[in-house]
Amino acid sequence: MDKNIALNPNPIVKYLGKHNSQFTKQDIIDYISNNDIEMVNFRYCAGDGRLKTLSFVINDLAYLDQVLTTGERVDGSSIFPFIDADCSDLYVIPRFNTTFVNPFSEIPTVDILCSFFTKDGLPLESAPEHVLRKAHKALKKVTGLDYEVMGELEYYVISEEEEAFEIPDQRGYHESAPFNKTEQFRAEVMQMIAKAGGVIKYGHAEVGNFRVGKTLYEQNEIEFLPTKLEDAADQLLIAKYIIRNLAYQYGLDVTFAPKITAGKAGSGMHVHTRLMKDGKNVVIENGKLTDAAYKAISGYLELAPSISAYGNQNPTSYFRLVPHQEAPTTIVWGDMNRSALVRVPLGWVKNASNMTNIANGLANEEEKDFSIKQTVEFRCPDGSADIYLLLASLAIAARHGFEMENSVQYAKDRYIGVNIHDEKNKDLSSKFNQLPTSCAESANQLDRQRDIYEAYNVFSKGMIDGQIAKLRAFEDTNLRAELEGDCNKMLEYVKTFIHCG
Repeated sequence: MDKNIALNPNPIVKYLGKHNSQFTKQDIIDYISNNDIEMVNFRYCAGDGRLKTLSFVINDLAYLDQVLTTGERVDGSSIFPFIDADCSDLYVIPRFNTTFVNPFSEIPTVDILCSFFTKDGLPLESAPEHVLRKAHKALKKVTGLDYEVMGELEYYVISEEEEAFEIPDQRGYHESAPFNKTEQFRAEVMQMIAKAGGVIKYGHAEVGNFRVGKTLYEQNEIEFLPTKLEDAADQLLIAKYIIRNLAYQYGLDVTFAPKITAGKAGSGMHVHTRLMKDGKNVVIENGKLTDAAYKAISGYLELAPSISAYGNQNPTSYFRLVPHQEAPTTIVWGDMNRSALVRVPLGWVKNASNMTNIANGLANEEEKDFSIKQTVEFRCPDGSADIYLLLASLAIAARHGFEMENSVQYAKDRYIGVNIHDEKNKDLSSKFNQLPTSCAESANQLDRQRDIYEAYNVFSKGMIDGQIAKLRAFEDTNLRAELEGDCNKMLEYVKTFIHCG
């Protein structure tokens, strides 16, 4: 067996001896038939950003083949707010490459993510998953490049833990057990995500760590490896589903909410991106950013105000995006600069193998090119995001950067090499545009930049109108100022969105 297949944690990949991108209908039938699988769950993302479920008992091979071939009919008006009840039927059609063994069901079950189709057998144009595909297609049409993405999921685990092996408030970064109480939970989550097809880079305890009475709040992060844009969205969605379900089994609570209390670290969902050509990372060459990288960065900066309409979807998102914390507020970029909206993290371009030689003394590692690891990070989104539409927005922004005039210089003019939140840099910060401070402002920015989203038929006019109306309905233009200094009122408000996304 191929070593990559042998090491792959997905049991279906191991059984079939092929990568999940090659799964066929017959492969799924063979796995189900030969592994005593009794049920199939169709999963699909609804307008609220969460996975929904349609379950099938397998009666016989003919019925299984029918389900996998024709999918099933669902009520679109109950799934998406933009579909009317008088013409609401949709088809959900399984995508075989997303099949995974359900880790929670006592009945042996496989789950498959689905796409939405209309009565005419065509993809539903406004389905978030299809919008993402259209955004990627448009980017490739303009640039000739593939877009790869990896996400970071930050979340708090909430538990009732005894006061033992305490750590200082807001000093949880990379802490280990027994000081980090949820290390084993995180390890099991990572294993389950990997078995479900998620390509994980690593997991660790994050900065946020505090106690209210006997209730302990511990922040964690799971970061993924770069992969095809569409696959990255699927695995983030499945990961959130797994984290919540395992927490429920443990008797814990978890939240991806951007802010859960004043003065403590908020949770973001940073997104790393790279542009690829024939398997080569084209954002860096000979240790320096390329024009392609500058163009993508310029697109991210130019569209950042409207990207927040999909990446920061409720009023508490803007409790996190405040000055003097690691969350960004100013629309600038920098190298390794966590105060900037766009960050180019430390890469492994030179002497990567030599570090191994030094650390190990006797090692003699051959020098290799690790430039493929270089990414460009977008830091303002959070767990309230619609994952598919957020990533679609970033693909649109990257495309737009290639279409802008003087985009390379545009990016270079917005570079900073200092902490933008430092008081001594206050005058520097005032020279640049700022991110929105409310859902209402994000809605206005989306309206202002909507033509860029609607180009190439990626977002429909109705989708943009619906998102603007949704954000304006919060009526939060002055909310942050009204709640400033009133922790109790803010906490009451936060409870409304504790399980957002």
